[in-house]
Amino acid sequence: MSKQELVVLGQDADDFCRPGLSAAPLGEDRAGELARVFKALGDPVRLRLLSLIASRQGGEVCVCELTPAFEVSQPTISHHLKLLRQAGLIDGERRGTWVYYRVLPEALEGLAAVLRPRAAEAEA
Repeated sequence: MSKQELVVLGQDADDFCRPGLSAAPLGEDRAGELARVFKALGDPVRLRLLSLIASRQGGEVCVCELTPAFEVSQPTISHHLKLLRQAGLIDGERRGTWVYYRVLPEALEGLAAVLRPRAAEAEA
């Protein structure tokens, strides 16, 4: 996993394997970092965008295919995608005039680990 991907959830390489919410109380910094990610997911349009990208066959989708799925303008979609990128949940690659987005699996795995109940952590 790259250092950039670990920064997604405010983690360095040593932090990534920290236990989830149920294992120990979060520190102030960690809570702030996670709140930023959850805030990005707290908007229905962004949550739908993330779902559309994550569920796409082949793992990536062109922004030109995302915009028609919503009743908001293209600049609004671009703004939501920017926030998802800043939260470290997706990445994009420009190809000509279009940007293709993909979900960062490590980010989703990191979120799942944070939310995993203590009993599930022991089994993992």
